[in-house]
Amino acid sequence: MIDAMFKFPSVTQMAVPLFIVAMLVEILIARYRGTARYETRDTLASLVMGVGSIVAGMLIGFIAFRSLFYFYQFRVFDLEMSAWVFVVCFVLDDLRYYWFHRFSHRIRWAWAAHVNHHTSQHYNLSTALRQTWTGVLTGMFVLSVPLVLLGFHPGLIAFANGFNLVYQFWIHTEVIKRLPKWFEAVFNTPSHHRVHHATNARYLDANYAGTLIIWDRLFGTFVAEDDRTVLKYGIVQNLATFNPLKIAFHEWINMLRDAARPGLALRHRAAYLFAPPGWSHDNSRRTSASIKAEFARRHPDQAGTPGLPLLGPIS
Repeated sequence: MIDAMFKFPSVTQMAVPLFIVAMLVEILIARYRGTARYETRDTLASLVMGVGSIVAGMLIGFIAFRSLFYFYQFRVFDLEMSAWVFVVCFVLDDLRYYWFHRFSHRIRWAWAAHVNHHTSQHYNLSTALRQTWTGVLTGMFVLSVPLVLLGFHPGLIAFANGFNLVYQFWIHTEVIKRLPKWFEAVFNTPSHHRVHHATNARYLDANYAGTLIIWDRLFGTFVAEDDRTVLKYGIVQNLATFNPLKIAFHEWINMLRDAARPGLALRHRAAYLFAPPGWSHDNSRRTSASIKAEFARRHPDQAGTPGLPLLGPIS
């Protein structure tokens, strides 16, 4: 049972009108500048994915919430609601989000749920709404268990995470180029997040931050945007569809099909589920690491610079 003091409104649902207004403003600004990057079918697909994510949360979100409540009974501290408790919860949850996001790009099982967010080849505010329908099924909510064991109420964690998600909405834009250096040094920004969504070799697996970019700087995954580079958005092998069902489930289907191939060793089946995206037992596909290594060999003058490895064999 949820204490009354921990009953919070849904921040993301309350922000929906703001999302709509912001998208309309972005469209007007982009068209005025002559750089409109909205495509009707793509935008509609993103909107449907956003609505589907809300519905999925209503239908299966209880799995994560009740699981966290189970662990909450073993909490070390009883933390009541206060401003400082919320701030600490927000920062720790943002750190949790960093690792969740990083794992979601490096473990195919988690990538199967997260990939849909990257399937748009456009980068605008509607892209932020292209959210997963199956995130709960990956079990990645276990990363919040340390927070509930410390005494942060699951309701408070969900509330803090809502603010994190709302923050991330506005950074999905090309309209804003750079912000003051002190802000870019601490917070995630459109510039930093454009890097994350780009498929250029240098930018793969970079800038996983939610709100605070300090985590990427601390853990060595930060890559700055180079204004001389033309960014390419989407995924390494883009989908030739705007069908929301295919966007939501294509990687689950492909992953399970790979793992069920006849004649594979058990370790190969496990690797198709939990190795990095692009892994294959016969090296017939490319991982982000192999793409980076190949690019570094073709451009040795750039090897060893941020986002690229030193010259070496493809892994």
